Amino acid sequence: MEIHDAIERADREGFTREPSKTLKSQIRYLLKQLGSVKAVAQEIGVTADSVNRYRRGARKHARADVTAKIDDAVRQRWQPQVRKRRQRQAATTGGITVETRARFGYTAPVGTTDDGRFRRLTVHLPPEYARRLFDARDGGASDQEMRGIIAEGFKDVYFQDGGARAMGLSDVAVRCRNRVRDGDSGACCIPASPV
Repeated sequence: MEIHDAIERADREGFTREPSKTLKSQIRYLLKQLGSVKAVAQEIGVTADSVNRYRRGARKHARADVTAKIDDAVRQRWQPQVRKRRQRQAATTGGITVETRARFGYTAPVGTTDDGRFRRLTVHLPPEYARRLFDARDGGASDQEMRGIIAEGFKDVYFQDGGARAMGLSDVAVRCRNRVRDGDSGACCIPASPV
């Protein structure tokens, strides 16, 4: 779920305004989104009575774990139109930017080193890869499948330069930490590393 979480973090950086920080207003927002006290209680893992106390203001502070669940539930549902617009832009015109720290290895003559060296790469992947990545995520694809899409983009854009070089390169795999940005703003971590 690392790539899914990374895309989610990139979406959150595109918010035009931050969600409310008070417990009472967050609960009201969740009630509006989910429709019932029971649904909110199930979502955040507390009783319906606790949700009503938060809504009325009888409890001003929740336990730390409940506060984190509430904040996460609000942020998951916050500004869906802004998220859709940014994803549509990335999938049609903007593409995504992936930043990674990758280890490159190579074959060398005897007596020289062929140890891999770490390099930091920032690669802008075209919209077709962004579209495939979003479609895969929306279709419930695993992290491994999404890593494959990113690796394919690295192979095509960075290593083979759209067919201008390294045509013999056959494998690029996603393994270590990187950052992804949709369009020109937002950033998050995604595992990736060329092999």
